[in-house]
Amino acid sequence: MRHWLTGTWSVLAKDLQLEFRTRYALNLLLMFVVTSVFVVALGIGRGAVTPGVKAGLLWIVVFFSASIGLGRSFVSEEEAGTSLILRMNVRGSMVYVGKLAFNYLLLLAVDLVATLSFSLLLELDVARAGLLALVLAVGSLGLAGATTLLSAIIARAANRGPLLPVLAFPTLFPLLMTVVPASLAALEGGGAWDAAAGDLRVMIAFAGTVITGSVLLFDYIWED
Repeated sequence: MRHWLTGTWSVLAKDLQLEFRTRYALNLLLMFVVTSVFVVALGIGRGAVTPGVKAGLLWIVVFFSASIGLGRSFVSEEEAGTSLILRMNVRGSMVYVGKLAFNYLLLLAVDLVATLSFSLLLELDVARAGLLALVLAVGSLGLAGATTLLSAIIARAANRGPLLPVLAFPTLFPLLMTVVPASLAALEGGGAWDAAAGDLRVMIAFAGTVITGSVLLFDYIWED
């Protein structure tokens, strides 16, 4: 276990050092989030927007941010020629969890900026901030888990650019069906925790199933 944790931390530390040096993924994601929310705000104007629409728009921004930024997790390794070095030094499961941790941290930053942008530009009123934070954290974990796995699968494909959003949507459909109603409950308040309890259980089950299955099977995906 200690060897496994050391290998996982090495992968995460490598990605963090590279990101701190270039700030490529973070700048790309944050610019996409701010631009998307700004364009949405311009399109809506001064018209009244229901909390349900705001919750849906929030997750649209988060979903496509993950598709654009997190999709390069393994593509960058193939382009730089470092994937072979990783295969020689660490197991596939270590690579997956290290990449997952890095992608999850990026998504948390996206969640924060997206929520602040919606609050400033679209007057996002949150009745239950703790519930919304929990929904974003758990939903982003499932989103990062699935996106990291799909990124590894398409990394060697010739036309990998548009593949991730196409593959991600059907895979993430159960997650998207729960994060939006749970976020809406957090915005509206009332019996928010009771209303979101079922959706939270589905999100936790989705994230746990995807991540556990990926850790168990990633050695075969990584080697092949």
